[in-house]
Amino acid sequence: MRPEDVVLPEDALSESFLAATGPGGQNVNKVATAVQLRMDVFRLGLHPDVYARLKTIAGSRMTSGGEILITARRFRTQDANRADARRRLAEMIAAAHIEPRKRKATRPTRAARAVRVENKRQRSTIKQGRGKVRLD
Repeated sequence: MRPEDVVLPEDALSESFLAATGPGGQNVNKVATAVQLRMDVFRLGLHPDVYARLKTIAGSRMTSGGEILITARRFRTQDANRADARRRLAEMIAAAHIEPRKRKATRPTRAARAVRVENKRQRSTIKQGRGKVRLD
């Protein structure tokens, strides 16, 4: 699933604006440009596996009440920060939909084991030659 394919229901989202930090001159002191986006995950109706992966991806951004909290303050305008927060949330949800591949157990071939042992033998010979030099 791609982030563009994720549909965020408006009734599950709530936004609040707060004063941002960083560059912006006097404007940063006057205008609340940072966006704090909250989304109720239970409103999405996710599969339990997807929910578990989303919880892992969100980490400390997920509250105990099942809400994801994203703060966006990278840009100087509210609209840009709002779009950034929604994009990051969509990317998080899209990443949770990707099922991890199961690892197949493999064994090295007999030839590969022989090559490894031979390389070890060669290294051992090289290292044995690094001993103290005795002048008899």
